Amino acid sequence: MLLLFIVGLLVHFVFFASIFDIYFTSPLVHGMTPQSTPLPPPARRLMLIVADGLRADALYELDENGDSRAPFIRNIIMHEGSWGVSHTRVPTESRPGHVALIAGFYEDVSAVAKGWKENPVEFDSLINESKYTWSWGSPDILSMFAKAAGKHVYTYSYDANDEDFGAQDVTKLDTWVFDNIKEFFHAARKNQSLFSQLNEEKIVFFLHLLGIDTNGHAHRPSSREYKENVKLVDEGIKELASLLKEFYGNDEKTAFILTSDHGMTDWGFHGTGHPSETYTPFVTWGAGIKYPQKVSAQQFDDALLKECKLEDWKRRDINQADIAPLMASLIGVPFPLNSVVKMTQKKEVTLSFLFTPFKLLSDSKHLNLLRKARSYIKQNKFEEAVSLCQELIQLALQGLSYYHTYDRFFLGFNVVLGFVGWASYASLHIIKSHSSLTRSVSKVKKPSGLLPCSFVAIGILIAIFLLIQSCPWTYYVYCLLPVPIWYAVLREYQVIQGLVTSLLTFPPRHFAGYLLVYTLGIEVLVLSFFYRYMLTAGLVVLAVWPFTTQLWTRAKGISLSWIFFCLLLAVFPLMPVVGRKPDIFLVMGAGLLVLLLSLFVITSLIKRKESFVNEELVLNLLQMLSTVLSMFAVYSTHNSLLKKQGLPLINQIISWVILASSFVVPLLSPTVLFERLVSILLSSMSTYLLLSRGYEAFFPLVLSCLMFVWIHTEQEILQQSGVSCKQKVTSIQFTYNTDITQFRQLCPDDIRRAFFLVFFLLTAFFGTGNIASLNSFDLASVYCFLTVFSPYTMGALMMWKIIIPFVLVMCAFEVVQLTTQLSSKSLFLMVLVISDIMALHFFFLVKDYGSWLDIGTSISHYVIVMSMAIVLVFLNGLAQLLTTKKLNLYGRPKSHLI
Repeated sequence: MLLLFIVGLLVHFVFFASIFDIYFTSPLVHGMTPQSTPLPPPARRLMLIVADGLRADALYELDENGDSRAPFIRNIIMHEGSWGVSHTRVPTESRPGHVALIAGFYEDVSAVAKGWKENPVEFDSLINESKYTWSWGSPDILSMFAKAAGKHVYTYSYDANDEDFGAQDVTKLDTWVFDNIKEFFHAARKNQSLFSQLNEEKIVFFLHLLGIDTNGHAHRPSSREYKENVKLVDEGIKELASLLKEFYGNDEKTAFILTSDHGMTDWGFHGTGHPSETYTPFVTWGAGIKYPQKVSAQQFDDALLKECKLEDWKRRDINQADIAPLMASLIGVPFPLNSVVKMTQKKEVTLSFLFTPFKLLSDSKHLNLLRKARSYIKQNKFEEAVSLCQELIQLALQGLSYYHTYDRFFLGFNVVLGFVGWASYASLHIIKSHSSLTRSVSKVKKPSGLLPCSFVAIGILIAIFLLIQSCPWTYYVYCLLPVPIWYAVLREYQVIQGLVTSLLTFPPRHFAGYLLVYTLGIEVLVLSFFYRYMLTAGLVVLAVWPFTTQLWTRAKGISLSWIFFCLLLAVFPLMPVVGRKPDIFLVMGAGLLVLLLSLFVITSLIKRKESFVNEELVLNLLQMLSTVLSMFAVYSTHNSLLKKQGLPLINQIISWVILASSFVVPLLSPTVLFERLVSILLSSMSTYLLLSRGYEAFFPLVLSCLMFVWIHTEQEILQQSGVSCKQKVTSIQFTYNTDITQFRQLCPDDIRRAFFLVFFLLTAFFGTGNIASLNSFDLASVYCFLTVFSPYTMGALMMWKIIIPFVLVMCAFEVVQLTTQLSSKSLFLMVLVISDIMALHFFFLVKDYGSWLDIGTSISHYVIVMSMAIVLVFLNGLAQLLTTKKLNLYGRPKSHLI
């Protein structure tokens, strides 16, 4: 089994890594010569101001009194410059937004594997090509462009700890930038070297203003704080414009551009394609910029003109990636080139009879377009020439995509072949080692040496083919891996024969029914990743399941409990995951239910007269106190943040202590089934309350109730099947050393149990929408622990919030394994087959286009199902630790009465 696990781990690692070779390789081609216009530039210097998280309507709209929140910028729109909307492309995040703005291309999808802080590949940018660049702002953004730019780029940033969502005034992030720029120019007057540099050509000032984004996350864009921050930015820009005008003696050689990397939704998030995120302001004025143009009518799909009362001033919209070449032309730096069609590269390494060129480019259509464009230019028909050039650009991009994905089908076919082979081998191993289906089949002669020789020959031919085409070494792995896998499958021809024989004796109607039910069940599991309401549909179907068995007639109480909690749990996937306001009273209500449960346990302990009651009673009182402190911390932190007083230190200490104790307290309780499971639930709920913002606080309680009913249900089914149960559920003790002789062969009901486990795990995963959407990751859920932006710590806390329901499910299934004498090894293999079937679905659904939500979600779905079996082993180990391990406070074992 250990060897099978190791081999399976390696195989799944290869399958997982394959998507990055197939879908997420960089299309950028290096070594290109940047191009620049021969015309003299209108500006000597450029000031780029990026107000992070600023929505277009927030800058342009009028307040309730009809006054502008940004009077200086509005005066620019009406008298000095041009304005419009910069249309950002998803993913609407800081890194891809700044890459599009400064480098002129939309984020390389291979960056999704590294997050938004690191460059997956180096690229050219406006900052690289400038003579000097000075930048002020967030350390995360500035470092992105300064690492490989050289010594001509100077960065000034504040400490990352200043990015505190719970701070009393986060506008200090912007005032810090403005104040430091003023000090910088003041010092330049006394520093001759710096003064000379500032008077050079082709220089860039880059201002990154994070205050608006931070206020939007903390208070939402409709808040007074967000709108006041817009005013502050407007005043700061006004002062800077005046400062530069004075410093350079009003030489009119400075160009200004104000824009944003992304917008923000009404509920304070970004990352997807909502118009509030993709519509950002674009205002430019100064050298080389046209003056405002009055018009009588304008046609746009949105209501921004009317709502902001800007119908009379011509609006010039722009794509975010087109801002970089505009800035390059203003100060006369070469425009960065980051991609070209890769036909020559692909043709050189592909056999001539296998190479298929891109038809639209091979038909010389691009040459005809160039000739027509030149003809239009000679005739002064510039608009027609621009239109043809845009069409040519689209053809070039299509060609780039075609050659970049040229090997996708070939690699995908080999990976799918390996997938199917591995799932087949795992299924055959289950049948061979854990069932009696093949025992009636007589053994036949072993295969001759022809089979291994044939597969060796196939492997050699594949290797020669890849060698001729100069393929990367990873191609050898993907193409050769199916060879030994399918050899292992065909070696088990005796098992295959026995399986076929057994299936032929099975009633066709029953076989077709089982096949249909489990196929539909797996499809429901797959669809639940995209549509949470499919979990609701699945839970409704599970609710009527007792009617299809003898449970309804023999155990109506258990059946009614099963139906009730299935339907109650089915409500959670229907609840909203984004745009919801925090409801602390719901969290308090869940806490009260936990206290009632604690009181019930304490009351039952007091009624009992056993030697260890005092120790248990103290333990349950401590868990009750932990719940009370959690409720206090949640309520107190919420009120403190509303008053902008930050996170109280005492609340922070309480939260971290409760989190740490939740790992230890369950190990102090007795290993009797009921007591240990309740202890795990109470300790987990104390932490879960601290991480909750509303209705999701009830989710672990309802899920645990259903798990308790499931335990009783499985024991009842086992009794109905004729297997005698020596102990009642409430008297069973967890034990780490399981008697292997108690394990039995698999039966059809065990497939259902494995399916139930996978379904309940996915319900725990998606039930409250914790990862159903990028926007559902509410940073405010960790504010009891910290408010200073720390992506790794915050991410770990939110991940633990997701894991807690997982642990509750796995602890319950630990009991199911004990009561049904089900081997964890056979369970592991069944879940492995189910997850591989699901993974094959998601392999075809991986996306390398669209938003980071789409791309990241498609990858995360694939990763989740690929790692399900491995995660199951980890969770099973954690569940065994929590259920079987007993810590003795006094250093000696305790005697337990049962």
